[in-house]
This record gives sequence, C-alpha cells and structure tokens, in this order.
Amino acid sequence: MVKNISKKTLQDLEFTTVLKQVATYCTSNLGKDKVLEINPISKTKELFFELDLVNEYLASFENENRIPNHNFDNISESTKRLAIENSFLEPDAFLKIATTAETINILKKFLKKFSNYYPTLCILSEKIEFTNAITTEIKNIITLDGIIANNASPTLKQIRKDIQEIKGKISESFSRALTKNISAGYLDDIKETVVDNQRVLAVLAMHRRKVKGSLLGASKSGNIVYIAPQETLAFHRSLQNLVYEEKQEVIKILRALADKIRPFVPLLESFIIFLTHLDTISAKAKYARDINAILPKITSEKNVFFKNAYHPILWQKNNALHLPTISQTITLNKKQQIIVISGPNAGGKSITLKTIGLLQVMLQSGLLIPVHERSSTTLFDTISTDIGDNQSIENQLSTYSYRLKNMRYFLKKCNDNTLFLIDEFGTGSDPELGGALAEIFLEEFYQKKSYGIITTHYTNLKVLADQLDNVVNANMQFNEHTLEPLYKLNIGQAGSSFTFEVAQKNGIPYSLINRAKKRVENEKIRLDKTISKLQKERNRLQKRSESLEKQKSEEQIQLENLKEKEQKIQQKLSGFQELYDNNQRMLTLGRKTNELLNKYFQTNNKKELTADFIKWATSEKTKHIKKNPPKKKTKTEKKNEKITAEKQQKTIQKVEKEVLEKVVKVRAEKKKEAEKIAQQKANYVFKIGDNVRLIDGNAVGTIDKIEKKNAFINYGIFTTKVAMSKLELIKAAKK
Repeated sequence: MVKNISKKTLQDLEFTTVLKQVATYCTSNLGKDKVLEINPISKTKELFFELDLVNEYLASFENENRIPNHNFDNISESTKRLAIENSFLEPDAFLKIATTAETINILKKFLKKFSNYYPTLCILSEKIEFTNAITTEIKNIITLDGIIANNASPTLKQIRKDIQEIKGKISESFSRALTKNISAGYLDDIKETVVDNQRVLAVLAMHRRKVKGSLLGASKSGNIVYIAPQETLAFHRSLQNLVYEEKQEVIKILRALADKIRPFVPLLESFIIFLTHLDTISAKAKYARDINAILPKITSEKNVFFKNAYHPILWQKNNALHLPTISQTITLNKKQQIIVISGPNAGGKSITLKTIGLLQVMLQSGLLIPVHERSSTTLFDTISTDIGDNQSIENQLSTYSYRLKNMRYFLKKCNDNTLFLIDEFGTGSDPELGGALAEIFLEEFYQKKSYGIITTHYTNLKVLADQLDNVVNANMQFNEHTLEPLYKLNIGQAGSSFTFEVAQKNGIPYSLINRAKKRVENEKIRLDKTISKLQKERNRLQKRSESLEKQKSEEQIQLENLKEKEQKIQQKLSGFQELYDNNQRMLTLGRKTNELLNKYFQTNNKKELTADFIKWATSEKTKHIKKNPPKKKTKTEKKNEKITAEKQQKTIQKVEKEVLEKVVKVRAEKKKEAEKIAQQKANYVFKIGDNVRLIDGNAVGTIDKIEKKNAFINYGIFTTKVAMSKLELIKAAKK
C-alpha cells in the first residue's frame, strides 16, 4: 500500500510532534520509544488490524468491562543475562519476571472472557502462550518481600536455624558482659551501641584496659571506646562463617532457579513485545479520547471526505489557551480532484493544507483522527508535500531550486493513487515565468489523476482551475469590514489576496498605495477587484444562506410541534366520537330492551318474549356482520391454524400435567407438614400460663390450673373447665 511517504513529508506535516504528544500517554519507556518510531504502515491488512486494536481500546473507556492494568517493568536486561549459561539474577529481578508473567496471564484470561467486546485484542493475545510455570517456580523460591524462602532448600533451612541459635548465644553472652561491666562502673551512660552491625559496650576511655574484648572504635571526643566483649567474639566468628555459607547457598539456589526459567527466555521476550505494543495501543487510544478522534470509514473508492476536521496540534495548543479551533470540511473525489486555495496570508490556507495531510498520514500510521463520525477516506500509495521555505544550505540550493527539484520528484512519483500538498505553488521565481511553469505542473498532476491541494496567489492558476473540469477554486473567508480571517474554507470561488486593502489597514499611506496601483496592469487590478467583490458578495450570500437555513430549521421545528398538537387533538376527537357512538348504541339497546320488557309485563307471555328477543338479537348480529365481514381464510391459513391449535392443545396438556404434578407434590408436602405439626401438638405437655383455644373455637384463653386430664381456662370474663385433648396451643408460657 504505502510506498512513498518520505521523512521530509512527515517533517513538513509535523508528524513527529503528534508522536511526541502520543508518547506522553505511555506508562513505560519502551512504549514511549516505540511510539516515537511509528511510521506509515505499508501493509493494508496490518494497518486495519492496528486501527481496530486502537478503536477497541478506545471503546473500553465507555463500557463497564475496562481492560485490566498492564503496567510492567522492563525485564529486557534480565532476560539477556538469564540467557547466559550458569548465570543468575537477583531476587528482585526474578520477582519482576514473575509479575510480568502474571500480568500476561490476567490479560489473556480477560480478553478471552470478553472476546465479544475485544475480538482484535483477543487475537493479538492469542499469539503469546499462557503459562503458570514461571510464576509458580519463582514464588516457590522467593517471597513477595524479595527474600529467599527458608524451605528453598534443606541446607538453607538448617543454616538459618544455626544462625538464629548463634544470634541467641551472642545475645545471652553480651547481656552477661553488659550486666557485669555496669556493676563494675566501667560503662558510659549510653551503656551500649552498634558498630558494623555488632552490639558493643560503650566503655569509658579510662577503663578500657579493664574490659576484655576487641576494640572496634571510639567516639569523636575520645571519652568513650567501643569494645566487643571477649565472651561474644567466638560466637561472632561462627556467625560470620554461617552468613557466608548462607550467601553461597542462596547463590546456588538462584542459579538452580535460573536454570529452570532459562527455557522460557523466548517466551519472556514475547511478553515484553506484547506489553510494549499494548502500551502504545493504550497511548493512542488515550490520545484519541482527548482530541475526540474516531476511526472513519475507509473505502476502496477514491474518495476523501473529512467532515469537521481539526488539526490535532493546533487543537491542543488552542485548548490549552482556552481558544476555539475552527473545523474544516474537505472533500476530494473524481469530480473534485484538485483544490486550488487562494487568498491573503494568515487566513488559514496552509493549516487547511496541513490538516488533510497530517490526518491522512496519522490514519495510515494506525492513529485515530479528529473528524466527524460520518467522515470517510481512502488509502494513498504516495503522499508528497512541499510546504514552507525549503532552502538547502548544505546542498547550496535556493528556495526555487529546491522546489524545482521537489517538482521533479513529484512528477516522477505521482499517479492516480497519490495525494500531493503544495504550499505557495510556483513562488520563488519571476511571477509570470514561475506562474507559467506552475500551470504546466498543475496540468500534469491533473492528467495523471492525482489528488491534491495547492495554495497560491497566482491569478493564472486561479483561471486554470476554472478551466479544468475536476479542479476547483477555493478561498479562506475574511471579514469584509475588518479583514480579519474567519478560518473557514469556501469551495467554488477563487480568493482575492486583498493586497492593497491589507496594506491600507496596516497604515501604509494611501498615496503610496495609489502609486503602486498605477504600476500594475489595469486588467489585473480589475480582475483582483472583481474577485474581491465576488468574495465579499459570496460571504454576504453565505451569511444570508446560514440565516435562512437557521430560520427554516426553526420553522420546521414549529411545524413539527403543530403537527404533533394536531395529531393529539385528532386522537382526542376520535376518542370522543367513539365514546359518543358507544353511548348512542347503548341507548338504542336500552330502549329496545325496555320495549320488550314492557310488552312482557302486559302480556306475561314468556315464549313471545323469548321469540322477540332472539329475533332482535339475530337482526343485530346480521347488521354487525355486514359492518365487519369476516375475512376469508386460505387453505394454507386454515392448515396453519389447525397446526397451531394442535400445538397449543399439546402445550396446554403438558402444562396441565406439570401443574397437576406440582399440586399433588405440594399437597403431599403440606399433608406431611400438618401431620408433623399435629404430632408435635399431640406430644406437647400443657403447662400453667400457656395461651390456648378450643380446636373448633376462636377465643383464646390462659391455663390457670391443671387437674389430671382437665384444664381450667381463664378467658378474662369467665373461667371454664375443658379436657386437654380438646385444646390447641397458641403460645407457650415463658419459662
């Protein structure tokens, strides 16, 4: 796909500045370095894959299933060292390797679980292997604090046990020496201190010969000397030997661990590559979120449509200064192959030119771009630029010479899949001669069906743009009164350079401007005036058009509101009409019913009443059928109805069977429960104070007295004697 996007093009479009901005979102130095190395992607499949990765990560900011943290330490040096035979790493380095492996496992599990949300990221993660072996091996040997575990080897366990015993003996012997010397009055007030990780006695200098031991130092004043008691010296030598043995055993264990992890070195390298790539994807997505970038539709058709496009560098700069950024809508297609933008300087011509170029390069490098979601574009094999003052001191080339050299390159490389962007086309030489040569170049680009945008002040190029079918003039809008730029692109009309107007605004005397006008050909002045008037008229018409469009939009909203109100009124009227018709019908039915009843009251003839009622009901039914005739059903519909009815019948039978089974089951359970409760009640021994009632009664009383199988129940107003077999417990008395 991408064959010719030179470093000069990337420099002209300030692509490196964008990469530096993206790099600030990386969490690792490896990621930052990788971002700064980004270039346009040459393979279409690879480009689409990268864009999908960034787009999926961007979407993760909006849903609940956020991608887990993937920060990581750079273990590249550790893996290189680990690859060397008989080498070993420090415990901290091993822990970083374990953490990296664990991060990979978490990411793989997450992306597999949510592959519907992140299909492309899931495919990327499938390229690396899932393994718990690395983490398990390291954590079996090294604790989370970076210390070799006691059970890493039996020898280490024994050595550390011996060390603890020796330390205990040192402590005991030192305590005895301390007590002895305190009693003798040989020590200073501080009693003891620590020198070289060893407890020592703080002996007054005058008594130093009275205390046996090894002199390890003295205070600055010389009044105190620090002596290790004789009793502890032998133990300290044993301790030093054990510490040395421990260190050697730890190295031996770390070497054995390195031998186990060494076969995983290629896998660890793939982990770093994956995490670095994910860091760059994350940075691109975060940058896209901050500049409101999206993935536009990419088509195979030669069509570029950037709606509401922003220059990302300008947007961030203005945003920091709380200034607005004007968006541009740019279209390039078969009918609008080349755009020639003209008009005064500082109007936004160059930034418009750079916007389309930078956005296209960003997209073809795997970055999302700040455009409207309905935007679309294609992919170009070649993107060529000629922007700014390109003097080459090194090669002793003037601006015009450099530009001619650039044009030669353009003419050699451009074809129907090229995007070219040229700022101040044809400048650097005699206007007439340079303009004529620029015309020829423009015709060549046009004939080769290349797409492009050029900016110019040359009148002959504006005229040529009007003559060529698929080349259009454009201008940047200016306020006609203040000549302040509006930074909006207008397609379809050339722009005036407003040379004399801008000069007058900047305080150049009118007499000098008048003399300058006399030196210019009258036809050229008239043409520039005509273009200027047309541009002003175009601006006025556009403002009028925008005003009318706004008015039309407001009227459309009002019309929709009125239609909605009318619809609601019609619904209410229809409801009232239906209610009125129903009431009239009920009145008619009531009158007829009343008539039949009155006749029956007079004649007392039931048969006649029944006959009249059936006759009347039949008549009403006939009227109803005439008004609402039943639809004739086809054989297929009848057959389908029959099948549906059979299915429904089977379903009903099945449901009835299930319900019946459940009812039987519930009844059986209730019966068991009732029997259980009855048994509990039967086994219950009534006590004085229990709240009870008769089995077939409702009144609740309290047992006052029990005599054999009878109980005296107090109902408050009266007391009665009842057999306990007829009683039902309501609430047992408190113990």
